[in-house]
Amino acid sequence: MSSPARALRDRLLPALLTAAGVTLIAAGLLSYSGTAVQANALETAEPTIVAGSPGATIPLPTLPPLSSVLPSSPRPSNRVATRIVIDALGIDLPIVKPRGGSTTYPQCNVAMYIQDPPFAQPGSGRATYIYAHARDGMFGPIYERAILNKHGGPRSMIGMPVEVYTSDDLLFLYEIKRVLLHQLNLDGPAGATTEQLWLQTSEGPHGTPGKTQLEADLVAVVGADHKIANPTPHPVNCA
Repeated sequence: MSSPARALRDRLLPALLTAAGVTLIAAGLLSYSGTAVQANALETAEPTIVAGSPGATIPLPTLPPLSSVLPSSPRPSNRVATRIVIDALGIDLPIVKPRGGSTTYPQCNVAMYIQDPPFAQPGSGRATYIYAHARDGMFGPIYERAILNKHGGPRSMIGMPVEVYTSDDLLFLYEIKRVLLHQLNLDGPAGATTEQLWLQTSEGPHGTPGKTQLEADLVAVVGADHKIANPTPHPVNCA
């Protein structure tokens, strides 16, 4: 991440997150069509849900109402997510629109979003859903913690800040609240009625049915430098 963006995060995020209480769509993986969300046909055990939050031992200041930090102007109809950063996991990826045609299999070197209802872009008051391969340089670190239990396992990701930049030069700051393993549908994010971010990645080789989802809540929205918010993506087709 460039130094201006890092300085912004280092200055703003600790205070905001302390006050607050401090991802693949592909054929045969998760089934999604329009507003209908269906479970994968394969039978598996009940999903394991890992949730919680780190213990807090110091008094927490009061966070301003979320409405006071959201942009006052209406959301531009063409706003899209353009970059995602989870600095604690070493993740920094451009976000691109899914490819058209018959395949929804993700590309490499980028993250992608679901653009169909009920999902929406940041600032819409609903869930934004972003997914990427569980590979090095992409969402691999999520897979490693969630499934391989490195560096503390799934619970260690709770409370982490997530930065999502948008095409209209805004930085949406989120905090991870839940880690859900072995998920087979999109029911959780599809039913969101508040501003949320959901991330998804795989849990094994191509064809593994269960997916890992991270749920994060919005903390604040601030302005961002245009170049920082709009990196040039270099997607690569991968199998």
